[in-house]
Amino acid sequence: MSERSTKRGFTSRPGNAERWIKAGATSPRRMNDAAGYTARLTIDVTPALRGRIKVVAFQRGVTVADMLRELLAREFPLRPESRHERQ
Repeated sequence: MSERSTKRGFTSRPGNAERWIKAGATSPRRMNDAAGYTARLTIDVTPALRGRIKVVAFQRGVTVADMLRELLAREFPLRPESRHERQ
């Protein structure tokens, strides 16, 4: 009963923390945008609007996140003179 279980937990800790932190520059799963990086954006919408957004995304066969990314990219196009965008 005092022995440690050899069964691994849900996640395991990195053996070498420094190498694990530096490995953050690995390639992301999705490469849809030029930079390949994402940032979380939170907005408050009514439950009715949320439902309509989810229904439309389902009808189009896309995820809500992908549909909203496309919408925002159309509404706010990348301009060459913008200094705040990553190239």
